[in-house]
Amino acid sequence: MEITTWYLEQDDPALLRPAGQPATPVTITRAELPSPEFNRYLYTAIGGDWFWSDRLPWTWQQWQDYLDQPGVETWVASVRGTPAGYAELDGHSPGEVEIAYFGLLSRFAGQGIGGHLLTVALRHAWTLPERHPGLPPVRRITVNTCSLDGPAALANYQARGMRIHRTATRPAATQPQAPGPWPGAERP
Repeated sequence: MEITTWYLEQDDPALLRPAGQPATPVTITRAELPSPEFNRYLYTAIGGDWFWSDRLPWTWQQWQDYLDQPGVETWVASVRGTPAGYAELDGHSPGEVEIAYFGLLSRFAGQGIGGHLLTVALRHAWTLPERHPGLPPVRRITVNTCSLDGPAALANYQARGMRIHRTATRPAATQPQAPGPWPGAERP
């Protein structure tokens, strides 16, 4: 089995193609208080189905140190008070903002929430220096996704005006198995 990774970018805010409002009312807010527990919850609850595992060994302090960096923001989509998804912006590279993580809880997929959340996340990425004085102007927003991620991820990024600037393919060492949101989690 091969894993393909697509590296996408947007180098002008005018390229953003907004998604329409989802049928389900969604609230998107910034988690202004860095919380390792909350970010780890989002990371495992959403990423467990999509093979996100690089941060699983992080300690509480590693999460805190990362979240305390200027230019790191977490934007959370909620439906009737329940977290539905998130976008994590990482602006610590001069002039560049990476959408480090982006996704929805599985029960909220397919409802138009992802396109709306990505639209909002991109708008906030372009204006990151306004909330973090001292950061240079944003010249580029980046994100990557791979063939192990959600099936709508690549299409959503492209529909919002991001373009592929590089593709890489590598063999999978073993047949990957998604870790799930927690060990032993079984879904119907």
